[in-house]
Amino acid sequence: MTDIAARCIREQPRFKGIFKNKGKFERRVMLASPTMHNEEKTFIDKAFDEGFAGRNIARLEKEASEYIGVKHAVALSSGTAAMNMAVKLAAERLYGSTASISAAGGLGKAGALHGKRVFCSDFASSTMADAILFEGGEPVFVDVSDEDWSMDPEVLEIAFQRYPDVKLVMMNHAYGFPGQILRIQEICEAHGALLIEDASESLGAKVCGKQTGAFGDYGILSFGSDKIITGSVGGMLLTDDDYSAKKARSRASHSRAAAPWSQHEELGDDCRMSDLVAGLVLGQFRHLEEHIAKKRAIYERYLEELDGDIMCMNPVGEGTEPNYWMSCMTCESNIQFQETRSEREYTYTNQHGTASPMEIYDALEAFNVESRPVYKPMSMQPVFREFDQITLDGSKREYAEFDQDGFWVRCDVAKDCFERGLCLPSDIKMTGEEQERVVEIVRSCFD
Repeated sequence: MTDIAARCIREQPRFKGIFKNKGKFERRVMLASPTMHNEEKTFIDKAFDEGFAGRNIARLEKEASEYIGVKHAVALSSGTAAMNMAVKLAAERLYGSTASISAAGGLGKAGALHGKRVFCSDFASSTMADAILFEGGEPVFVDVSDEDWSMDPEVLEIAFQRYPDVKLVMMNHAYGFPGQILRIQEICEAHGALLIEDASESLGAKVCGKQTGAFGDYGILSFGSDKIITGSVGGMLLTDDDYSAKKARSRASHSRAAAPWSQHEELGDDCRMSDLVAGLVLGQFRHLEEHIAKKRAIYERYLEELDGDIMCMNPVGEGTEPNYWMSCMTCESNIQFQETRSEREYTYTNQHGTASPMEIYDALEAFNVESRPVYKPMSMQPVFREFDQITLDGSKREYAEFDQDGFWVRCDVAKDCFERGLCLPSDIKMTGEEQERVVEIVRSCFD
């Protein structure tokens, strides 16, 4: 946004009085930024003193596995690396490995999921779908529930009716608000399918008192720069399977065999977490509950000030305790907002009594506030559009059978969330006064 465009927005009558002299926040209000404490330096110093021997990594893996309640936690370079590792391990566990090296020295690799379908959440980052495709599989996108914005168990049942041979399911807890993982777990067991639980946004969140990340056959954590606990980078694979944990540690360290020299008997990777990153995460781990409490206070202030007739906050599922990582809203005004989105651009019309998500996004940006549209569903992404999507209406590939001119999809919760949703600033360093002004800007968009 140019300075002239931002000033034009700030000078609109509806924003009069929020800041004196048509001003804005001097310090940018962030969506979610790292919060450092004193303990990080202690663990980083230990890494130097110990010669980067991996002791911080061992400490972190022990603390994380005990906190989550799983037997093994494998520290990796990123949440993406953990997701890729989980998919590879699950695929090989189900179908065996297809990696081979020819006598001529060429690498032949179709991927352990070659020709296999995998159910994954439609309302998520591309990490799941990418990992499936990297292993040669075909993602099938499962719609989400409006009760929690995570995979809808009823839709998952419909997906299994359509594709009964699927043996791998991947679900996430969107924005730190847990989904219906217990029902999804039961459905997977009934169909003999493995479950990968993406808890990269929900560290510290619980379902019926149990930590997210502990329900699936494999769990994923992320310590990226905007997560509730961060090492700037970093991730973790969680599992109760002894063989998978051993395999993950070996594969993440170039698959070196036990020998005095560098012995490689299978393909490997270089994605182990560094001791420095582990030190950063260890230092913040001691403040996780404090971070969750601050995130919850931010969400509850938004809930009190904004939730109602014109907008709603992301829902809390029954029996769940979110970590409130990201507070999100959806525009709910009785007057339908006018907004059009192409692949990369958007337009909207200012209307009294209503506001579109991107109108609010622009207004916040004009006042130096960071926000973000919610996930664009994977089924709407150009790179994934050829793959099937399952909603309460059934399979997208079956819609044409109902009507030659196309079938109107009545239920597409992920698409509806994207078209009406916006992530609000949820930074724990944001003051109460700053949040009140953010609320004023949002509410003024509807005037």
